[in-house]
Amino acid sequence: MTNSSHLSRRGFIVGTSAVGAGLSLGVLAGCSKDKPIDYSVLPPNPEVNAWVHIHHDDTVTVRIARSEMGQGTSTGLAQLVAEELGCDWEKVAIEFPTPGESLARDRVWKDFSTGGSQGLRGSQQYVREGGAAARQMLIEAAAAKWDVAAKECTTDKGMIFHKASKNQINYGAVADAASKLEPPAEVTLKDQKDWTIIGQPKMRLDTADKLTGKLIYGQDIQMDGLLNASIKACPILGGKLKSFDASGVEGRKGIRKIMQLDDNAVVVIADSWWTANSALEEIDIEWDGGEFADYSSAQINQLLEAGLSADETVTGNQAGDVKSALENSEQVISATYNFPSLNHATMEPMNATALWTEDKCDVWCPTQNGESALAAASEAAGLSIDKCDVHKTLLGGGFGRRAMPDYVSQTVKIAKAMPGIPIKLQWSREEDMRQGFYHPITMARMTGGLDESGQLTGLDVKISGQSILATLMPQMLQQGTDFFTFQGLLPSGLNPMVEDQTLKYKFPNLHVHHAMRNPPIRPGFWRGVNLNQNAIYMDCFLDEMAHAAGRDPLEFRLSLLGDSPKMAAVLEAVAKNGGWGNDDGRGRGLACIYGFGSYVAACAEVSVSDAGKLKMHKITAATDCGHAANPQQIEAQVEGSFVYGLSAMLFQEITYENGQPVQTNFDSFDSMRIADMPEVETIIMPSGGFWGGVGEPTIAVAAPAVLNAIFAASGKRVRQLPIKDQDLRG
Repeated sequence: MTNSSHLSRRGFIVGTSAVGAGLSLGVLAGCSKDKPIDYSVLPPNPEVNAWVHIHHDDTVTVRIARSEMGQGTSTGLAQLVAEELGCDWEKVAIEFPTPGESLARDRVWKDFSTGGSQGLRGSQQYVREGGAAARQMLIEAAAAKWDVAAKECTTDKGMIFHKASKNQINYGAVADAASKLEPPAEVTLKDQKDWTIIGQPKMRLDTADKLTGKLIYGQDIQMDGLLNASIKACPILGGKLKSFDASGVEGRKGIRKIMQLDDNAVVVIADSWWTANSALEEIDIEWDGGEFADYSSAQINQLLEAGLSADETVTGNQAGDVKSALENSEQVISATYNFPSLNHATMEPMNATALWTEDKCDVWCPTQNGESALAAASEAAGLSIDKCDVHKTLLGGGFGRRAMPDYVSQTVKIAKAMPGIPIKLQWSREEDMRQGFYHPITMARMTGGLDESGQLTGLDVKISGQSILATLMPQMLQQGTDFFTFQGLLPSGLNPMVEDQTLKYKFPNLHVHHAMRNPPIRPGFWRGVNLNQNAIYMDCFLDEMAHAAGRDPLEFRLSLLGDSPKMAAVLEAVAKNGGWGNDDGRGRGLACIYGFGSYVAACAEVSVSDAGKLKMHKITAATDCGHAANPQQIEAQVEGSFVYGLSAMLFQEITYENGQPVQTNFDSFDSMRIADMPEVETIIMPSGGFWGGVGEPTIAVAAPAVLNAIFAASGKRVRQLPIKDQDLRG
């Protein structure tokens, strides 16, 4: 089916124009196969439009506003633009514009934020429209040159053809003429059946340069006169710097400055980061921890446990009368699950480089939100936003952590203390672990009822724990409710912001509610966010209910998915390919959820030795994300999300003593090794008609599928993570 999009003239110019140049796709002179381009008369740098450069050699550079942190978003977006542009994919490259440039052009690239698995699905419409509009104008320019009707022309791999006259011309040759045309009021997007780039497993555009070390991450930034900074802030939330004694390192070779930052940090600036950090470690620092100086994990657990007994809660999803249903049930089952606080632990610690003068501030950094980084830089610099800019680098991991610009603010403030000198601030691993915005810590008490025939009569889901919005964005709370707490458990039609996180299981009686309990820990958006624990709470408890009812866990789930054929389809797919029902001595567990606009399911196959050692043999994962822009990237995303999610399940937690995190490096916050990793089979089953996310939803089904498989293998129910110190013998 052809997709049409109506654009106003202004809307199109905003979406595709270069500064003061309308649509300018290039400046190549007209040519044909009989009249080659004379490159000697061309400007060295062709003018750019919002989404593409068309170079002298017909290379197309697609400009991408979203961040690239290993997930492949930049390649996927380039595929969307290239598809509608009709260029040669072998000649496509990518480039990041700056948020300052975008603001100066009326936010021509729109959203710079990369999170919530929105990289492709949040911008697919307007980037495809940009490519399609450019293609239409190129055709019109060629048709005018040949004095033929535009509708008689076709394109293929960066060439325009007119069959009747046998004329053909490359995009670059008509780009200058196209830039002078009136932008189209309407563009028509390609029908899915005509896609040749979207939906294909194209190799990522950054792979070769990544392998050769050519790509630039934040840590790699170098420039003349650059100095390096290391910082140590109070590890206790709300704590302050009481005093510090740097007499032992002052005057040391390579040390340029030792300073206090705000009221809670000490900074050392030196010729090299190693010199700065080594000196910082020797400085005698005394902290004033304030009211939370003695806070511990034991107190956090008490706070959350009290929440499970609280009468006052806010409701996220409700149907029927759960109380009556449970009172009249033949059998009532109850279980409590715990999900810990987690650090993002990106391989590249937080860092940024800033150059400040009285009338300009530039920042180079890995960020998941260029515009929030720009706002933070402007505030810290004491300069208006038009005098600042952020130059985005590749990210050595994000997972939600680099959506927060605290490290950008610090860098700019340090650079402001040394005007005209570029300063690169890099956190140590220990600082990165102590100063996190951690995955929210929660508990859930699950209570379900069964009738005499094993049918589920009602389900009560009571969550106690942190609200991200209450801490970071309280203005987004709706009547005291943080709907993000209920990700994956919400009713349809509740709120456009969470419509892609709804519950696909249908229960006759249901109550999902939250007792908000916020310990003095900064919560943040950790990859998959609340979908992770909610999938465990729901699918592990449904597994318990199925066994209590004496029913097959697959059949039990399918009986609750009658209104969601897409969810049932991915669940049945993993069961079939994952060997569900096989009698081979291994345990298998299932899980499924709808999150970030996609339907995902997993079947885990595990064994537990007599000594209680877990071996994960295989996980089969199925994803219906509507349209699959690049199946190869989806497969890589699923595998990568399993590494991240299973590492957390097996080993990871942040605990607290004396008001600060106990885990400060990878020796105490471990990650999976290759030997731990199961085989992963990815089933991609796009049903079309919508654009779902990929980077986050599948992480949520990994842990519950494995936990259910552990029970199948050993009879042991695991309800608290991580499982590293638990006896898995039944």
